[in-house]
Amino acid sequence: MLKINRLLITIVLIFMGLPLAAQNNTNSPYTRFGYGDLGDRSFGAGRAMGGVGYGLRSPKQINPMNPASYSCMDSLTFLFDFGVAGQLSWFDDGNSRQHDINGNLEYIALQFPVHRRIALSVGLLPYSYVGYQFGTVRNEAGVTFTESYEGSGGLSDLYGGISIDLWKKRLAVGANFGFLFGNITHEQVVLMSSEGTGAYNTSRSQELRIRDIKMDFGIQYTHPFSRTESVTLGFVFSPKNSLNADSYQLTQSYTSSGSDSEIIQSDTIRNRAFGLPNSYGIGLSYVKQNKLTLAVDFSYEDWGKMLYFGERDNFKNRYRVAAGVEYIPDYMRNSYFGRIRYRAGVHYGNSYLRMNRTDANPSGDSYNEIGASIGFGFPLIDNRSLLNISLEYMKKKPEVRTNMIDEQYFRFTVNYTFNEMWFMRRKIN
Repeated sequence: MLKINRLLITIVLIFMGLPLAAQNNTNSPYTRFGYGDLGDRSFGAGRAMGGVGYGLRSPKQINPMNPASYSCMDSLTFLFDFGVAGQLSWFDDGNSRQHDINGNLEYIALQFPVHRRIALSVGLLPYSYVGYQFGTVRNEAGVTFTESYEGSGGLSDLYGGISIDLWKKRLAVGANFGFLFGNITHEQVVLMSSEGTGAYNTSRSQELRIRDIKMDFGIQYTHPFSRTESVTLGFVFSPKNSLNADSYQLTQSYTSSGSDSEIIQSDTIRNRAFGLPNSYGIGLSYVKQNKLTLAVDFSYEDWGKMLYFGERDNFKNRYRVAAGVEYIPDYMRNSYFGRIRYRAGVHYGNSYLRMNRTDANPSGDSYNEIGASIGFGFPLIDNRSLLNISLEYMKKKPEVRTNMIDEQYFRFTVNYTFNEMWFMRRKIN
């Protein structure tokens, strides 16, 4: 009964996190396009190691990046994991600079065994973030007006995963079955500087609502070199999906005094196609037990084929390379500092977005992403649970400087991994 009650309490905590997941964790102008910034699915150690995870297989960490990893846990163990993040961002368009601070609950998950070779995981992850607010003053044909843009929302992935060891301690397979949901809202307001121009102020709003299924499949093979050293190769595939999405659009004009409001257009559009791409990931890790972990990942997503509002060419194929290391000075020493896990990583990739497309520039503009991270895993009193802290720096570097914004940010993440032997049968004297 005690095990069931604790499990129910943890599941309730996950659903309590649903409203928080809808809040944005960014203020990037680039999230005006597409589905916004794509979320980082790595937890704990992987987050501080450059966002790796496809080849990681640890009994002390939940790793939804590869669902095959769940089965490596001890058959008597229960894992509960959640993380919060804060972000300090800088933006530079060549003329002015701006900085913003954001923060939110990032993810929450649990994992438990149902058999000595089968484990389950349930969690809530971010898929994308949208959040921005900016404006500019323009003058066209002698008329001065102010344009302002604002957006919010994002997509979340509520998943349930299963992993099975086909060949104990060697070969495992797994799958995540997720419910992808969320609302993305964009608004543009044009305010005329003075009356008498014959032009009305205009407000345009657009909302995208998505409710659909998302799946991930994974496999991992571990080759041991000795009792303490091994190499794991992991592969993940997420199939493309035509999303179940509705779009709501409203265009409204009104005078500068706010009177004589007129709705020009109001539509609910149900037959526009939206899609998510095939996604492939491969990772390799080397582990020396309780001493050293080295990992490298590569992912590829064919966004270029996906439809957005029924149109192609809004996206481009995306790739990402990441590498990381974790080092434990002396796990068996009484010294606390010898048992701390020291982590670092780097990553590089490109954005899936195409922006500023014109007849003269049909392929549009985009940006690349380069980042580095460091972190620490602090063991708690029982030496099983961990408090993980990571600091990541990332720069979004435009492919061209004209009409593009240079964006940089520091993200600070605190993650708590609760590890307890809930399923041990205690002897009664």
